[in-house]
Amino acid sequence: MHSTLIVARLEPSASTDVAGLFADFDATEMPHRMGTRRRQLFSYRGLYFHLQDFDQDNGGARIEEARTDPRFIGISNDLKPFIQAYDPATWRSPADAMASRFYSWEASA
Repeated sequence: MHSTLIVARLEPSASTDVAGLFADFDATEMPHRMGTRRRQLFSYRGLYFHLQDFDQDNGGARIEEARTDPRFIGISNDLKPFIQAYDPATWRSPADAMASRFYSWEASA
């Protein structure tokens, strides 16, 4: 499994609105089109963490392909009032907000 973690800024008290937008989005076939197996959203002191798990390490490529889909464009626009780039000066795409993993551990089966 491959994971990505997007870090951004979250408007205070917007977590319910953001969760609703993603619940509607995830009820479509879009997560399957992008290869998303699991999505988890977290907030901490005004920060937003969007963890996505994929079966394979090609989630980024599949998300790039899905970016032109009207549903992807729609959720991106719907999220704008609630989520802002962590560093607006350097943000051009979600890839610019992805955290870098520097350690990983898993229990043996």
